Amino acid sequence: MEFFDKPESQLFIGVAVALLAAAAAAVYVFSSKKTKGCLDPEKFKEFKLVKRTQLSHNVAKFRFELPTPTSVLGLPIGQHISCRGKDSQGEDVIKPYTPTTLDSDVGHFELVIKMYPQGRMSHHFREMRVGDYLAVKGPKGRFKYQPGEVRAFGMLAGGSGITPMFQVARAIIENPNDNTMVHLIYANVTYEDILLKEELDGLASNYPRRFKVYYVLNQPPEEWSGGVSFVSKEMIKSHCPPPATDIKILRCGPPPMNKAMAAHLEALGYDTEMQFQF
Repeated sequence: MEFFDKPESQLFIGVAVALLAAAAAAVYVFSSKKTKGCLDPEKFKEFKLVKRTQLSHNVAKFRFELPTPTSVLGLPIGQHISCRGKDSQGEDVIKPYTPTTLDSDVGHFELVIKMYPQGRMSHHFREMRVGDYLAVKGPKGRFKYQPGEVRAFGMLAGGSGITPMFQVARAIIENPNDNTMVHLIYANVTYEDILLKEELDGLASNYPRRFKVYYVLNQPPEEWSGGVSFVSKEMIKSHCPPPATDIKILRCGPPPMNKAMAAHLEALGYDTEMQFQF
């Protein structure tokens, strides 16, 4: 009988609390379902190409549609996807790529692809037209990032190796709760080879205290204020955070560059715990 002796106001509060708890649970379940990623690590899923933008004679940006306008790809920071296509002989080919978009870019994901004349997967992307489908599986990769886990990143990228760096840098810089600094050295042969330059310059302009980029060209134009030739120990020393337990150097580029950078970093005192190669 004690239940019926309670004042009506207390009964009302109790019912209201119960209803709010139920509503919160429903919202949680709904949001969890809504933000579930579209990727499957075990099997390929197909995504429709809805926009193709030619950036240069051999580079294009491909936008793929996700199932709904609020869908997310579900790719952890620093990881990549496996893409399957057909080479010029009609045979299956699978190659890893890192989207330049994040899960904050809902409803779609984008790939910036450099298409090489003899590249097997390059042939597939060269032939793709709006309305075609791309088979994708993932996420893949050993890199795992938690905001604030290091004080600063040094990034050494060459050519299309910029894509994982850009993804990580964007995620860090656009997170208001992450104060990690990012120092990028990006090497290419010519000025025209620089991928995502407008986006990188935008990050450097909008976040000058947290993101810095230093371009290096093997064949620079006449008016050039960046680095010349190949990335050297002196460049790394000048433009990357010095060795410390709370920094990490990320590397991604052609095999000869990766090998040379590993030697430079070792000579400068960066131990293996301070390095990661995509």
